Amino acid sequence: MHWQGPSLWAQLSIKAFAWFYNINVNEAEKPMNEYKSIGDFFVRRLKAGVRPVANTWAVHPADSRITQAAPIDGGTMIQAKGITYKLVDFTQDPDCEKKWAGGFFMTYYLCPTDYHRVHSPVDGQITDVRYMPGQLWPVNQWSTTNIKDLFVVNERVLVEIQTDLGPVGVMFVGATNVGHIALSFDDSIHGNQKGPHIFKHKQYSPEILVHKGSELGMFHMGSTVVMLYPPNFRQKFEKDLSLGPLVKVNGALII
Repeated sequence: MHWQGPSLWAQLSIKAFAWFYNINVNEAEKPMNEYKSIGDFFVRRLKAGVRPVANTWAVHPADSRITQAAPIDGGTMIQAKGITYKLVDFTQDPDCEKKWAGGFFMTYYLCPTDYHRVHSPVDGQITDVRYMPGQLWPVNQWSTTNIKDLFVVNERVLVEIQTDLGPVGVMFVGATNVGHIALSFDDSIHGNQKGPHIFKHKQYSPEILVHKGSELGMFHMGSTVVMLYPPNFRQKFEKDLSLGPLVKVNGALII
């Protein structure tokens, strides 16, 4: 994926990858011959204006398919039909129930065809980041319906954004073939760190201002984003959500 071999090899492999996954190369920021490897092409940026930011309180964070969307009742979230996992285990945040219990979550699955940068769905200030090392199980349909606590055991990075309705969580979930999760605003936190006891919680002072559409980070292969919204969001917008299932980054979450 990331080997920068001879230029001819790079171009042939990138073209084959784009053809196999039916990627719209016309949306890419640069011509295909300027990418140095499949991995470089995989985290391509888009041309300016390709994904305009909708004029709503919240937008979708990624090009993806929404596979689950439901209230966070009893501190429990849905992985797949009949399979649940705990908010506190997922976030490793002792205050998570105060922030998100009674709120609303959405699971966004990114396939190899998709653009793989993740953008802020809201206006606010980044207050915290938590990095949680873990496994790299695939996050396809088979895995979500057969591997218990998949989203709890896989590697994760949680970005917390404070908004006028309360804290919003953007959880990056790693998966098989993800080279690493990378954050655009802080390169000191990244995925695939070594050692069984690594856990990083970083608080920002001053907080980092972000707007809807601001780039937060990227996956170096396909994976999942889980959005956590607070109770105030649910009370105000639950009946007006546009949940796809196929969505584009910066598209309106709220009708």
